[in-house]
Amino acid sequence: MFKRSMLSLLLVSSLLACSANADQAAIKKNLTAQFPGAAITSITKTPYAGLYEVLIDGQIIYTDETAAYVFLGSVIDTKARKNITNERMAKLNEVKFDNLPFENAIKFVKGNGSRKLAVFSDPECPFCKKFEQELTKVDNITVYIFPYPIAGLHPQATAAAKAIWCAPDRNAAWQDALLKGVLPKNDGNCKNPVEANVELGNKLHVSGTPTLIFANGQRVPGMVPADKLEKMFNSVK
Repeated sequence: MFKRSMLSLLLVSSLLACSANADQAAIKKNLTAQFPGAAITSITKTPYAGLYEVLIDGQIIYTDETAAYVFLGSVIDTKARKNITNERMAKLNEVKFDNLPFENAIKFVKGNGSRKLAVFSDPECPFCKKFEQELTKVDNITVYIFPYPIAGLHPQATAAAKAIWCAPDRNAAWQDALLKGVLPKNDGNCKNPVEANVELGNKLHVSGTPTLIFANGQRVPGMVPADKLEKMFNSVK
């Protein structure tokens, strides 16, 4: 009896899995037709309202099993009083910190360097400059700056990033550029990782600067003041 029940359970589970996979294939096909060129990273059936969660172009949307309807916005668990969409987005945005190509970053250490942070930063971005000021107030950190120019917003940022990388002291050049507004006097004509960093940022769906990545994989977009940064470091496990 037990074996028969287990067999029935396995058959039902298998059928449900096949059905879910078929739905996911149909959803991807229909969404691709409706949004050509969009990158669909994942499709996951949710436990609520028969909806499917779709990660498309780095954003979460929801749809039915045929993709006939698309829902934008957040799903709220009213009983638990939490934003399910935000929690999922934070989880999906996590980055494997140790897998980042640190050889393509400008590294600086302050104090004992025990707390690690990676930053995608544009040398022409005003919020990045403000964040550099905030970093001066934080101690015991190792920071990896990935020069990440957003040329559409700052046309001179790519040339600036390359010039900084080609400077004899990249760390000092970065600090001078963002804190003092002084760029190194070179043509940026050396082997540099700027294009590779832009490609990496696009792959990780980094849409703005600065974007912070903590050692636990947590990603935080935008300028963070020093006091809040301290709290974030303390919460990293």
